[in-house]
Amino acid sequence: MKKSVHSRERVVGVIGGLGPEATVDFFERVLRNTEAESDQDHLHLLIDNNPKVPNRNHAIAGTGPSPADALVSSAVRLENAGAEFLVMPCNTAHAFQESITSAVSIPFISIVEETCRHVKECCPRLRSAGLLAVDGCLEAGLYRKALGERNIRQRVLPVHRQREFMELVYQIKSAGVDPGVREAMRSLADQLVQQGCEAIVAGCTEVPLALSPDQVPVPFMDSTEILAKRTVRYAKRQDDREQ
Repeated sequence: MKKSVHSRERVVGVIGGLGPEATVDFFERVLRNTEAESDQDHLHLLIDNNPKVPNRNHAIAGTGPSPADALVSSAVRLENAGAEFLVMPCNTAHAFQESITSAVSIPFISIVEETCRHVKECCPRLRSAGLLAVDGCLEAGLYRKALGERNIRQRVLPVHRQREFMELVYQIKSAGVDPGVREAMRSLADQLVQQGCEAIVAGCTEVPLALSPDQVPVPFMDSTEILAKRTVRYAKRQDDREQ
């Protein structure tokens, strides 16, 4: 019997819950970016939404337990359930990517690599990018390395404003987004623009919940949206470049 188009699609495994609202946002973006005329046209996603994973920032700072085992368990569960590749809509957790990829036999698509590749493709002459990311992501050097490989300088917030950013992220996680949160996030992005940044990178999946491209006077690189689009292309076998 001839296989249907849908049977050739890859099953998506999502390591989620980091945090839960960002996972929901990622799922919604996958739906929006999928051309569908019926339920059957959408992708098969398996989401392991585990908010019990230890705090990534504390782990990287050496003040809390590592989330590696929990992330690996999630990845293995997803593979055993039938996932054919993995994504993780949390930038900071990619500091533990090696533990995940060594535990499974299916591909893992990195939100950091996809975002930095997108930055370079969209703005080939870009010299500096402002990064809105939590402390753990900055300490792990995830974007500094990936942007640097593309000859793009990473710029970050001053120390006192980075503290504001961390408070804002935890506020989003605990209470959601309101107009005050949106204005505060816009102010932080403006700070980076004033520092000479030619683009803003949302290096935290809570950022796009409170900040949109029309609030920023320079190109806004939404890591959640970038990963969602890549997920759809890869699942539909429309973009099979090497991982």
